[in-house]
Amino acid sequence: MTIEKLHAGDKVYIIQRNPHTQSVAHIQEAYIIDNPYHPGELSLFFRDEYYPLTDDFAMFPSYEEAEEVYRDIFNPNDEELDFNPIHEVYRL
Repeated sequence: MTIEKLHAGDKVYIIQRNPHTQSVAHIQEAYIIDNPYHPGELSLFFRDEYYPLTDDFAMFPSYEEAEEVYRDIFNPNDEELDFNPIHEVYRL
């Protein structure tokens, strides 16, 4: 999704990482709105905050598209699904 195609009022979905734990992320609904601090510019609004509209955010037009990318990035591959660190440490 390119910034040039966005308009005020558009709803997008972003993948937001936890700033304290980079391996944790979630999909967040956000809105494209007119920037209240810089007339004529757009901003990304989510979690009651305004963010500059930049390519730093991975934005998607639908939750399903965001979820697909999220799964590709954050879900383990099939080999890792059988590994449980608790079971490995406390194996009887």
